[in-house]
Amino acid sequence: MPTRVLIIQTAFIGDVVLVTPLVQAVKERLKADLVSVVVRPSTAELLYNNPCVDEIIPYDKKETQKGLSGLIAMAGRLSTVPFDTALIPHRSVRSAFLAWLARIPERIGFASSAGRWLFTHRIPYQCVHEVDRNLSLLSPWHDVNPASFPPALYPDDGDRAFVDALLHRHGFVSSDRLIGVNPGSIWATKRWRPERFADIVRRVEQDMDARAVLFGGWEDAELCRSIASQSGAKPLIAAGEATLLQSAALVERCAALVSNDSAMAHIAAAMGTLVVDIFGPTIPTFGFTPYGQGHCSIEYNLACRPCGRHGSASCPVGTHECMTGITSDQVFEALSDMVDHNTG
Repeated sequence: MPTRVLIIQTAFIGDVVLVTPLVQAVKERLKADLVSVVVRPSTAELLYNNPCVDEIIPYDKKETQKGLSGLIAMAGRLSTVPFDTALIPHRSVRSAFLAWLARIPERIGFASSAGRWLFTHRIPYQCVHEVDRNLSLLSPWHDVNPASFPPALYPDDGDRAFVDALLHRHGFVSSDRLIGVNPGSIWATKRWRPERFADIVRRVEQDMDARAVLFGGWEDAELCRSIASQSGAKPLIAAGEATLLQSAALVERCAALVSNDSAMAHIAAAMGTLVVDIFGPTIPTFGFTPYGQGHCSIEYNLACRPCGRHGSASCPVGTHECMTGITSDQVFEALSDMVDHNTG
């Protein structure tokens, strides 16, 4: 049984949220003495305050530590710790090579990974939720019940105090019912039409007796301002205002979140908030829906879907019908039913 475990997940924000069940299972089921996690600097905050993480190791593979020299330097840093096992849910050659270069004797990843030839154990890549898939990396020692290890984030008192101050500053009161709206995505083809998000914001405030909160990063702030203007309402624009854990603390206050298939949907689910998730170029069966019960995925079936495992900069067939075919009536009805069911 391994006692010093390194987990490598240097993909995107949502991927790090979905690796938190694996982190917890390593600490609680394997009883590992040391659990270290390699992540991008931009995602490291998601592991702050996590009681199952002993060490967060930032790896800036795209900037200050990019290229072969950066990889070798990071491997050298990892080799100073006597890890006995590396778990590698990230499916890139670089992640597999990093564990191999660090001379970690046991390296476990998926049989479909680009660097699978560098693993000592190759685990079948199953068509299940990503949480379940990641937990299958522990199959050499345990069969883990995924229901015992849902995704979890840990905002602290400072994060929650920030949310209190933000809401107060924008005229919100404690009795306001909040509905989150997340219109952004790093992939252009995963973004539902802004005017339809604006319609959702308007109907949230007019028809649901609720207040809308627009989520996103700094790069989404202008999009959110445009949606707010089109809506004619006065939502709180949190995009670019809050850190990842502050956003987690804010979405925890929401009765539900309407979101593109993106990281904010996973953050919301990890905080116990129900999600109406809009799928376009990708499909739910890839295993990246919000984890847990009660969420709703909306999609428009077309012969060309899915057009890839991720989104892209433009629609391959030039129509973007997978998103334009989803109406605001569909999304608002799903949202209303969800909130009514959850509060009724």
